[in-house]
Amino acid sequence: MQVSETLILAKANSTLNMDVIYGIIGDPIEHSLSPAMHNAAYESLGLSDHCYLAFHVKPEDLQEALARAKALGIRGLNVTIPHKEAVTRLVDLDANARRIGAVNTVDIMNMKGYNTDGSGAVCALEEAGVSVRGKSVLVMGAGGAARAIAFALNDRGADLHIVNRTPERARLLAEGVADDVGWNSINKLEQYAGNSDIIINTTPVGMHPHVDESLITSNMMHEGQIVFDIVYNPVETRLLKEAKKAGAITIDGVKMLVYQGVKAFTVFTGIDPPADVMEGAVRARLGGEQL
Repeated sequence: MQVSETLILAKANSTLNMDVIYGIIGDPIEHSLSPAMHNAAYESLGLSDHCYLAFHVKPEDLQEALARAKALGIRGLNVTIPHKEAVTRLVDLDANARRIGAVNTVDIMNMKGYNTDGSGAVCALEEAGVSVRGKSVLVMGAGGAARAIAFALNDRGADLHIVNRTPERARLLAEGVADDVGWNSINKLEQYAGNSDIIINTTPVGMHPHVDESLITSNMMHEGQIVFDIVYNPVETRLLKEAKKAGAITIDGVKMLVYQGVKAFTVFTGIDPPADVMEGAVRARLGGEQL
């Protein structure tokens, strides 16, 4: 468990005045671009005493990591794979996080958990001009991000179907969201992909370094379909490349990363950050892709 060690090392090697510290925990965590995104926002806002760090926390060390973070005076933590569901048992939950059963944002000072993933995904879709009301939406995956996205889309009137490698997890999520949400094994993807208006990948399939992997291929998609991959490294995943071959409209994972980060930033600081600055920092780190 490396929260203390990472913080001490960062302070030793930094010329910044790190009085107000936030961060992200996960396993693995080296891929995270949340530090670049949040630190760019702090700089833009003139918050020179704020700093955001990445902490590698293994599942068995999660409870100790939260306790150490609080003892060290860390103000808030974002939570990524594989901790989003486990952390719900260790903090108080706001109503939305309690309903979803997953947390991606923790106010450490008050030990309260929130979930901004669902609103981040909806913002990404809306920015692309996509309304989900009355649309058939296929969600691939049933983990913490999938839970948040499924609840948010159901709230907005989408016709949902969830597929997962473990069908039982898909069933439990579907039944938790609403009685009319469908579910099945991911082995049935071909049956559902072509008939969906919107496809959303919430799994890590296609994430660096496994960039050649995709759950579906171009022959399973069609022109005009919306394909949204929440994986952001690489920006153009194999799934999105396959979608473009089919003539589908694609949305990359940077948008969700940014918008969930905007909401988390506000939870932590009470300030609405510059989303364009945060997105620019992420895309610059990913290789200078054009906005």
